[in-house]
Amino acid sequence: MKLLFVHQNFPGQYRRMAPQFAADPRNQVVSISERHPDRPINFPRIRHMLYDAPKGAAKTTHHYLQNVEAAVRRGQSVVKVAFELRKKGFAPDVICAHPGWGEALYLKEVFPRAKLLNYYEFFYRFKGSDVGFDPMYPATMDDMFKSPTKNATQLLSFVNADAGVSPTHWQRDQYPPFWRSIISVIHEGVDTVAIQPDPKAVLKLAEPAIELNAGDEILTYVSRNLEPYRGFHVFMRALPEILRRRPKARVLVVGGDKVSYGRSPPAGQTYRENLLAEVGKDLDLSRVHFMGNIPYGRFLNVLQVSTAHVYLTYPFVLSWSMLEAMAAGCLVVGSRTPPVEEAIEDGVNGLLVDFHAPQKIAARVEEALANREDLRPLRERARQTIVERYDLKSVCLPQHVALIESLAAARP
Repeated sequence: MKLLFVHQNFPGQYRRMAPQFAADPRNQVVSISERHPDRPINFPRIRHMLYDAPKGAAKTTHHYLQNVEAAVRRGQSVVKVAFELRKKGFAPDVICAHPGWGEALYLKEVFPRAKLLNYYEFFYRFKGSDVGFDPMYPATMDDMFKSPTKNATQLLSFVNADAGVSPTHWQRDQYPPFWRSIISVIHEGVDTVAIQPDPKAVLKLAEPAIELNAGDEILTYVSRNLEPYRGFHVFMRALPEILRRRPKARVLVVGGDKVSYGRSPPAGQTYRENLLAEVGKDLDLSRVHFMGNIPYGRFLNVLQVSTAHVYLTYPFVLSWSMLEAMAAGCLVVGSRTPPVEEAIEDGVNGLLVDFHAPQKIAARVEEALANREDLRPLRERARQTIVERYDLKSVCLPQHVALIESLAAARP
């Protein structure tokens, strides 16, 4: 097969799938993505085509439509690269694309015989999911009306899509019923061979110079960035009570100070600084270690020494990190929100708690830390859940391969 993967930050969701197809010498695999000079792309047997970051929307464009204008400009940048590929004789059987940024808008006009498989990550709603969920950051009327307009680019992409894929049932079900019929639910997959519990795991910290072991009392929290969408503010407000109840516990916090989703704090501020200003006086900061963004291998090491792992999220995209924590044998204390409830059943393979209740979160974390051995079956069933439902090689990759091969076979 000839396959084209399109993602502005390649590999993105295709980090496992694209190399899988490229490993087969019968396939030709090409990627199109934005050029990031500080982040070179290098995957064996994948030909990488790059475009320069397109000009964004004009400041005079209505703010509801700025993302649409930016998407059109990005789609035009991709089209130029696609025409270059076509001139050189490459015509894909299947195109896999993330339509959220506009890259998939015009691809079928360049390659009309290709089948287009779009990755449908999240459909924004006026209410009922992330908008208006958190009373600490209430949605304005402008937020509510702007939110569904974010879907414009995705809705345009449905016109040319032959099929779609979403990673969870809840994310798929956010889309209107008419479109759900073409969307398969297949997660990107978790490598349960690479991610495993390690009872002998050791994590060394430089400042302070200490060594943490898998048998120590360690609470972990991970997010790409420390922000409200992933419940960082609630976690921080629960932390003083957690440390008071568990005087020997240490806390490892992984994540950067930028904002991936939602509203940014005032200019020059970060959510971490704001929350430390609020609760820092009540914290023993010698036991709280903010690690920032760390390499993937070290992230796995953090999970392997964890006694309890807190994962909180708005009703939004489910993080890979939660499933990877379960695969590593973590006892996850998760928010009782739909994305989490799809993978975790309270008292069976994890513990669930009200997102909005710091005191209840502290109590559940204490339960997890104080009963490590008694709750071992939950940790074991957490990993079993991932192996059975989300395993990369035995579950998810075969489903992706079957879907793409069926699309290729149906090509005119």
